Amino acid sequence: MRAVCPRCQGTAHAPTAWSSAWRCDLHGEVYPLAPAKLPTAEGLRALVRQAKVPVWLPWPLPTGWLVSGFAGAGDERTGTRGSAVALSGPNPLGGPAEMLLVAEEPGVGLGAGLAGLPGPDPGDGFAARAPHAWVKVAHHEAPLWLVESDGKAAFAGEVEAHWLWLVLWPDTAGALLVESLPLRDLRDLEQDFDVPFGALSPYLPA
Repeated sequence: MRAVCPRCQGTAHAPTAWSSAWRCDLHGEVYPLAPAKLPTAEGLRALVRQAKVPVWLPWPLPTGWLVSGFAGAGDERTGTRGSAVALSGPNPLGGPAEMLLVAEEPGVGLGAGLAGLPGPDPGDGFAARAPHAWVKVAHHEAPLWLVESDGKAAFAGEVEAHWLWLVLWPDTAGALLVESLPLRDLRDLEQDFDVPFGALSPYLPA
């Protein structure tokens, strides 16, 4: 498959006879980020099928918001170790907005790459102050912290031993998190989601 590095979106080189891992010239061994999956039921099933991490969706969706695509870092050998769900909708402060929700194992670097951070994780000083926002998962609230990011609002936290990132464009769309955002894991097949789909997000990586 054609794939890129989840941290820098540079070309990811396929495994060879000497190594079973994908490699980035800059970041070494990586989980390959495949081209974005279309915002369809099949695109969702394709992501969920191999996901080793949560596939988060705000549910119920904020008013007027649609799901606009999916992406995953990993291959058939490793399974998906980083998931991204894209959404599009109205900015509470006016105009259109985009959101990406990322769940990943530590070190994958998909969320940090989207936020424009140099490392694979939130970095030094993270969570050293009071949280800036909260999400609600299974009746429990989990804190999120704002991380430095130009032109967008990027929040990071930890849920179920995985990093959770919310990245919103433009930065004023962070107003969506004034109230705690309820999240559901789309891997839970006992839930019946009638997911509304829109056009493919231009902010999805790969």
